[in-house]
Amino acid sequence: MNSDAANERRFYDERTERPWLGRFAFGRVAAISRPSPARGGPNQDAAAIFPVGDTLIAAVADGLGGGPDGDVASRVALDSLGEALREAGSEDESLRGAVMNGIERANAAVSRLGSGAMTTLAVIEVRPGSLRCYHVGDSVVMLFGPGGKVRYETVSHSPVGYGVESGMLDPGEAIWHEQRHLVFNVVGSPEMRIEVGPTLPLGRRDTVLVASDGLTDNLHRGELARLATTGRLSAAAATLADLATTRMAAGDADQPSKPDDLTLLLFRP
Repeated sequence: MNSDAANERRFYDERTERPWLGRFAFGRVAAISRPSPARGGPNQDAAAIFPVGDTLIAAVADGLGGGPDGDVASRVALDSLGEALREAGSEDESLRGAVMNGIERANAAVSRLGSGAMTTLAVIEVRPGSLRCYHVGDSVVMLFGPGGKVRYETVSHSPVGYGVESGMLDPGEAIWHEQRHLVFNVVGSPEMRIEVGPTLPLGRRDTVLVASDGLTDNLHRGELARLATTGRLSAAAATLADLATTRMAAGDADQPSKPDDLTLLLFRP
C-alpha cells in the first residue's frame, strides 16, 4: 500500500480565492485556504490530499497563531503524515497504523523545532463506502447526509468543545464563548493524544467537511450543514469560505466575527 505521490496535493501558505477541485476514482475534493484578513504574515493553516490505493487521506492543520512558527508547524505535521503513508507498504502496516504513526511522527517533528510551535490536525480516511476520522485539537470533521443532516462531528479538544459535548453549553452559545480559542490537545506537545473516530458508512449523497476554526468560528453549525450540501462541490466550498471571510471583515455584533486563517476541504463520493 503506497501513496500515489504524483497525485498528492499540498496547500502551504496559500491564498486561494476560488476553490481547487480534484477528481479521484472514489470521489471529488474541493479545497480553499486563505490567510487572515486582519493579520500580516504567512497563512498558518495547511492542507494536504494523499491518494493511497483505493483510499483517500485528506488533512487540515492549523498552526497555533498565538505562538511562534505556526506555519512551520502545520507544514511539518503534514509532511510527516505524508512520509508515513509513503512508507506504509514497505513496513506492511495497516493504513490506520500508518496514519497513527504519521501523527506521532508529526508530534515529534514539531517538538524538535524547539520554538514552542504547535498545530492542530484533522485527518479523514475515505474508502469506497466508509469514512474514519482522526484528530488532535479543534480543527473539525463533519459528515453531512442529504438535506444537510449532521451525521457525525468531531469533538473539539477544548473547554468549549467538551462543554457542548457534555450538554453544559448550548451549541448556539458556544460560537460566542470568550474561551472558544483555548485548545488543550495539540501536535507539538508531550501530552498529545490522538482521537480516532468510528468507521462510518458513507453514501453517494453525503458530504464531508474538514476545516480549521477560521471557518467554524465564523459560521453557525446550521449554516455549515446547509451550505456544504447545497449546489456543486466547488460552489459550496466557495460559498462557505466567502461568507466566513465576509463575517471576519464585517465585525457585525449580530453575527460571529473572528478574523483568522481559513482552510476547508469538502469531499463527496
